[in-house]
Amino acid sequence: MKKPFTIKDQQGFSLIEIMIVMVIIGLLASLVGPRMFGQLGKAKQKTAKAQIEMIMASLDAYRLDVGTYPTQQEGLEALVNDPGVDDWAGPYMAKGVVPVDPWKHPYLYKSPGDHGDVDVFALGADSKPGGSGEDTDVNSWD
Repeated sequence: MKKPFTIKDQQGFSLIEIMIVMVIIGLLASLVGPRMFGQLGKAKQKTAKAQIEMIMASLDAYRLDVGTYPTQQEGLEALVNDPGVDDWAGPYMAKGVVPVDPWKHPYLYKSPGDHGDVDVFALGADSKPGGSGEDTDVNSWD
């Protein structure tokens, strides 16, 4: 006759086995984590570049309708709100909103630009000109 199953008969993990698994998980996280966060910075740079290209396309559409790019005073807001110029047929941005950069700052606009008719740029994670890595500026002229 077989004895009935009881809680005492259950097999479990010992504290040592659980600690070994936790150490292994910690080691893996310490190796993989920095690589993942490094990719996050690159992804934000690529996102900013894509958004700047989208803004430049919207500025070109604005110029085709109005005849000039928005003035410095009108800024990028002219792409979503009529600045009171003739032939404005906007909004020129999807969803009627000018996006902010991946670091939650507004894109900077200069008209006339130093590198073209207009310049659009983001200052990176540090919000200062120059920098490297995630702090690198992203712009419309590179």
